[in-house]
Amino acid sequence: MKVVTLAGGYGTRLSEETVHKPKPMVEIGGLPILWHILKIYASAGFAEFIIALGYKGEVIKDYFLNYYYQRHDLSIDLKKGDVKVHEGGRDRWVVHCVDTGLNTGTGGRIKRLQPWLGNETFLMTYGDGVSNVDIKELLAFHRKHGKLATIMAVHPPSRFGGLEFDVDRVTRFVEKPQIGQGWINGGYFVLEPGVFDYIDGDETMFEQEPLERLAEDNQLMAFKHPDFWQCMDTLRDVRLLEDLWKKGEAPWKVWKD
Repeated sequence: MKVVTLAGGYGTRLSEETVHKPKPMVEIGGLPILWHILKIYASAGFAEFIIALGYKGEVIKDYFLNYYYQRHDLSIDLKKGDVKVHEGGRDRWVVHCVDTGLNTGTGGRIKRLQPWLGNETFLMTYGDGVSNVDIKELLAFHRKHGKLATIMAVHPPSRFGGLEFDVDRVTRFVEKPQIGQGWINGGYFVLEPGVFDYIDGDETMFEQEPLERLAEDNQLMAFKHPDFWQCMDTLRDVRLLEDLWKKGEAPWKVWKD
């Protein structure tokens, strides 16, 4: 089963980092967040990836073109130019880097990948969010209900402390509580090829009309994940993820070294 990663956006809310590279190449622990995301899927046994490129897609292409050599020990004959690659790399991935246009919407990027995906179920995510979700459980949930689409729903904490009142008296204070029902799009999907029929063209944003219509047609199911999830929208998010990684407390690190 193939894994689609949308990696073509401008990352404008993270412009301090994305002037010279696309958002999925912003590093956590010295490695692009895109690498972390692929490792999450690979740990569940999924090793064929389709990266939907757009803004500065050449940076992602260069990364994977050099990945094999960077992850292995090398012997280089400087006179002959011969390179011998020694064992050492563990990642047995196949990565397809596909240009899906500079200004294409998220839905349009998915639609452009239809020839690569054929008539098969596929996994899809964005290039800026990590989670400790069990991908196999997500897929099993999807197969059980038989609908066209499954979305991972997450319940992130608020960034501010919450107050409960009796008139003006504070009866309860909760630091960074979950807000109300509070479930939001966590960005990890399982999709059937039938979703292509819900996407009109390049300008379509997948999070708008396609998901709205799928919900109206009773074809969208939510896999609720109450545990760790974190997107990387701002420098604050980058620092949070970096701090967790440095402390050895990164919940999304579900793979073995």
